[in-house]
Amino acid sequence: MLSFGQANTGYVGVDAKMGAIPANVTTSTQAIANYINANFKTETDKIRAVFYWTASNITYDIPGMNAVNFNETVQQKIAKTLKTKKGVCIHYASVFNDLSQKIGIQSYIIEGYTKQNGKVSNLAHAWVAAKVDRKWYVFDPTWGSGYVNNGKFYKRLDNAYFKTEPTKIITSHIPFDYLWQFSNYPITNNEFYEGKTQINKTKKYFDFEKEIANHNNLSEANQLFASAQRIEKNGLINNMIIERYEGKKKKLTYLRHNTNIQQLNSIVNEMNEAVVLLNDFIHYRNNKFSPIFSDDEIYRMIEMPREKLAKCQNDLYKVGFVGNENATNLASIKKSISRALAQAEEHYSFVQDYLNTSKTVRKTMFFKGYRLGAR
Repeated sequence: MLSFGQANTGYVGVDAKMGAIPANVTTSTQAIANYINANFKTETDKIRAVFYWTASNITYDIPGMNAVNFNETVQQKIAKTLKTKKGVCIHYASVFNDLSQKIGIQSYIIEGYTKQNGKVSNLAHAWVAAKVDRKWYVFDPTWGSGYVNNGKFYKRLDNAYFKTEPTKIITSHIPFDYLWQFSNYPITNNEFYEGKTQINKTKKYFDFEKEIANHNNLSEANQLFASAQRIEKNGLINNMIIERYEGKKKKLTYLRHNTNIQQLNSIVNEMNEAVVLLNDFIHYRNNKFSPIFSDDEIYRMIEMPREKLAKCQNDLYKVGFVGNENATNLASIKKSISRALAQAEEHYSFVQDYLNTSKTVRKTMFFKGYRLGAR
């Protein structure tokens, strides 16, 4: 375990206990979280434990800073980081965020860009925000773990990036999406460049707490849509912002496409169920309604597939783009539903006539019919 010499920050005991965590407990975030929960009681001590462990045990991977694998899942990032004890900002943030959530603290990975010594970086960055004792704070375990100088990483715990007030860290860290500024008067990207980061209450009030709650209730696709809108509104003034904006739109298109395919598959399943019910009715009609069922049962026997097919036809026209490769299949499904529904309507009319006819005449109606088969 790595340990840092540092001034008394009020967390010496927490840091010492995290420095003594057994090596076999650091192979998973769940095991580390269990250790934290067993040893600390307050949210502040717990989040300090998360920060200290992450910042002191992960080394910045300089060769990997320009070779981030965007196809890695969050869990793959975490597993790789715990195994190698190396990573870039997204790896630090992923481990920190996962630990925070596993110890019961609400947190989010924040993506944005930074400014140091008055100069805006041309590399995107990732950090974490967590709600500790009902208040939002920002944590940057990457910058908190050390610094890079002349192509070499030097480990040095920096408490300036532990439990930082959002109004202070905005001078150096600006999220792509202003929702994560945790400000009622978020600044624009232009203002960040110009160093105008002070609170300006002449702006329109932004209830970020309410908007975060709304965000949590949205589907992933709707979260992406809302986030892309906020990113665009705040100014697409550099390539990092544009890349993130386009990335969200691309992912949104992918999610919507997949959702549309799922909806189409669901409709096909319902159509197949309806066709089975329709064929059951046709078989029953070809047997001249034998065995004898009540009028209500006969009516329900044809009404159910008819309603299902009508719903399928209605739902099908609500399905969005499913890709050119599925166009032929979609057209075939439309024809199948239309054909089956036409048959169901024909049988439905027969049943209505049948039920409105005296029982002595009903038997003669079957000789006017014909055999059908739904496909």
